[in-house]
Amino acid sequence: MSVIRSILHMLWMVLTVIPYSLAIVLGTLFGVRSATLYRIAAAWLGLSSLSSARIILGIRTRVTGMENLPVGEKSPAVLLVKHQSTFETFVMPAIMPHRLAYVFKKELLQVPFFGWAIGRLDMIHIDRSLRTQAFKKVVEQGKERLAQGTWIIMFPEGTRIPRGQKGVYETSGARLAVQTGAPVIPIAVTSARCWPRKAFVKTPGVVDVSIGKPIASEGRHHRELMQEVEAWIEAEMHRLDPDAYR
Repeated sequence: MSVIRSILHMLWMVLTVIPYSLAIVLGTLFGVRSATLYRIAAAWLGLSSLSSARIILGIRTRVTGMENLPVGEKSPAVLLVKHQSTFETFVMPAIMPHRLAYVFKKELLQVPFFGWAIGRLDMIHIDRSLRTQAFKKVVEQGKERLAQGTWIIMFPEGTRIPRGQKGVYETSGARLAVQTGAPVIPIAVTSARCWPRKAFVKTPGVVDVSIGKPIASEGRHHRELMQEVEAWIEAEMHRLDPDAYR
């Protein structure tokens, strides 16, 4: 049954991404506001990760800690998120009260429809082979987005990590927070429990999204800050998904 559900969900995603992506691409040609284009993208991501995932795949999302998010239209934040699958990439814009700017590798721009669409949003795409220049771009564009009230979202492990494992936490997100003075919001996600990395077949269940309290960045060293973020996320992962860490 999970195989059939996964096939149906994939077909749903393929069929729906085309009109939503075209709406974004055409919207840029006709001068549609970036905020409206983002809402179109967030609507499709919500369909994929919340509505259709619940109805077709039997995957429910349980979010805790929303009260920990900064309040205020222009309040800055850098979200650092546990990365286990594509699920959290899709679900974050659907549940967050602010627009998000992802930092992602430029190769994604080549993905038909999906890549074409995100390339026209106010995201930050980088060339990972040019580390110094890439980080400089993240800081420059990150400051602009934060000043506009857009939150920056990054996956410090860099790639999707199998359930029950821990990747290497890179410090670029913490460095950005320190240089901009924005607080860090650590987020734990148990997506691999239902939607494993690189797996076509998804299984029914509950994905927990736990939002931690803001961690101040001002006056901190980026390595110390990232160690605190890593400690909270990994401890929370053990609490949320103890079976994966036995």
